[in-house]
Amino acid sequence: MDKEVNSESKIIGWREWASLTDLGILAIKGKVDTGAKTSSLHAFDIHVVESSAKPLVSFKVHPIQNDTSFVVQCTAPLVDRRFVTDSGGHKEERFVIRTTLVIAGKKKRIELTLTNRQSMKYRMLIGRAALKQFYIDPTQSYLCGKTLKQKRFLKEMKTTSAEND
Repeated sequence: MDKEVNSESKIIGWREWASLTDLGILAIKGKVDTGAKTSSLHAFDIHVVESSAKPLVSFKVHPIQNDTSFVVQCTAPLVDRRFVTDSGGHKEERFVIRTTLVIAGKKKRIELTLTNRQSMKYRMLIGRAALKQFYIDPTQSYLCGKTLKQKRFLKEMKTTSAEND
């Protein structure tokens, strides 16, 4: 066995269920993107809220693809503003926050850029800075499955979406 293989490492697929617990998003599909350093999240209605201590970012998220009826309102401290070049070569200034990512049973503090991913299939990209301790099997998806909390969250979202129709 390779000396560099860490017994703490876990194999994940090219897409996995994740949670952003600090933001109240208990279930979101994340696409692994080793080409991106920082992770990104679909967000809209983004506003900076100036406070006496530190500026905050207020934003909304549709955590489930193809379902705009369920909205999670989020607020997080603003860490930075950065220019990010997307895969199409377009530069965009994005707000950066820090939050807790839970994936494959592991909790990790990550930086997350906020951008409108409405036209994209996945609401979240998980960049390589968040992927330390993981090995990626690009031939597999959802190797870690959904946790009980994620199943409950998704069921609640479906119920709320049906009530709003």
